[in-house]
Amino acid sequence: MHGSNFYGTIGNVKILAVSDQVIDRMYSLLPSGHFQDVDLILGCGDMPYTYLEYIVTMLNVPMYYVPGNHDPQDDLTDKRSRAEGGLNLDLKTELHKKLLIGGFGGCIRYRPDGVNQYSQQQAYLRAYQMLPQLLINRIKYGRALDVLISHSPPYEIHDDINDPAHHGLKALNWLIRITKPRYHIHGHTHFYRNNLETQETMVGSTKVINVYPYKILEF
Repeated sequence: MHGSNFYGTIGNVKILAVSDQVIDRMYSLLPSGHFQDVDLILGCGDMPYTYLEYIVTMLNVPMYYVPGNHDPQDDLTDKRSRAEGGLNLDLKTELHKKLLIGGFGGCIRYRPDGVNQYSQQQAYLRAYQMLPQLLINRIKYGRALDVLISHSPPYEIHDDINDPAHHGLKALNWLIRITKPRYHIHGHTHFYRNNLETQETMVGSTKVINVYPYKILEF
């Protein structure tokens, strides 16, 4: 590890993953040529869409993202509800250079009127909506997912049991168990939280990584 960059393995693709916090020096790093060898951008939520649009414009590579609890609800009639130049991957899967990527947005419900917030039961119902796509992937490619991106962490993995707004989603534990992705990357919980002893945890064959505020993942 060097600075805030992590070098791991995700197929034959170099990924810039971002979450939760705007990094002001991106506005100087990108014009000066940093990250020009990145093949893909992944957004794990709670990023101003103007920030994501700036990154994808400067790098000119595909971008997939999921919404966080501070992001607007997706509305096809409102351009402000999505990041132009990217694809909202919430409850979808996409194939990028033989890399199967799935997305799961939102977090635990901690406010009655919260946007992109769900009870544990609602999160399970959302996850079940992905089953047909996951089954097709398994039949067509021999596996369901390579990478799962989410805003929330899984339950009791990188979450904060002392903060109701940062409890993990049990549906993500279930998705990891049935899809066995090589990587699950998420945001939402910040590295300085006392219960977050590590930013990387193995769950079976899946490496769960907190990418706050950004990481480079490279094979």
